[in-house]
Amino acid sequence: MLEFKALPTGCAERRRSNACDVCGARALSVCASIADDDLARLDSIAERQSLVTGDTLIRADDPARHVFNITSGSIRVYKLLADGRRQITGFLFAGDFLGLATGDTYAFSAEAMEPATVCRFRKTEYRTLIRETPALESALLSRAHHELLAAQNQILLLGRKTALERVATFLLDLPSHDPARPSPQGHIHLPMTRGEIADYLGLTIETVSRTLTRLKTQGVIRLVSLTEIQIDKPDALLALAEGNG
Repeated sequence: MLEFKALPTGCAERRRSNACDVCGARALSVCASIADDDLARLDSIAERQSLVTGDTLIRADDPARHVFNITSGSIRVYKLLADGRRQITGFLFAGDFLGLATGDTYAFSAEAMEPATVCRFRKTEYRTLIRETPALESALLSRAHHELLAAQNQILLLGRKTALERVATFLLDLPSHDPARPSPQGHIHLPMTRGEIADYLGLTIETVSRTLTRLKTQGVIRLVSLTEIQIDKPDALLALAEGNG
């Protein structure tokens, strides 16, 4: 079980150790929307933890007592089907929020795909802060709207697109989800494995691998390494994603 570290409680000590002041994900998260005084309140209820690859952050059906803000690295969110198959429902990165839209228990599991850091908040304390901080409430509503659109796009991806269209769409969309790690034009960092891509796109590992090889053979992409891809023909990849290839 992960152990979370609360910040020191002394005022002078807290001013020296205010992690929000140096957090690289602050500008990318809902934290950017609130004033310094409210940010200090947020900082006072935060517990921080570093995760290594494979660490479990959330287990499905556990009591949903906390919410989380990812400050670095990446997290896979998934559900296990009754027959043991895994459906990954999302990949989260620095600035993403997790766990607020839940009932009494978590409906999903979440694990680190690579070394990551998170801020954890007790849900009761966080909801109190939301009620008393209109800017934070507005930012969270905006984030929820974007997540709803993403869920609708995922339904379209799984329900109507071919394997080639799914992989092409995934490659085009991924960089926009990880703004904390900007890269040269057309360069894609893949913290997830081929199996995780398959579980996200509703495909088999073999289909994902064959599709990437096909895109490579056509000169659309270059497989720089297992975790790096270069898009050489973005217009061609876009046409394939839209079913015009």
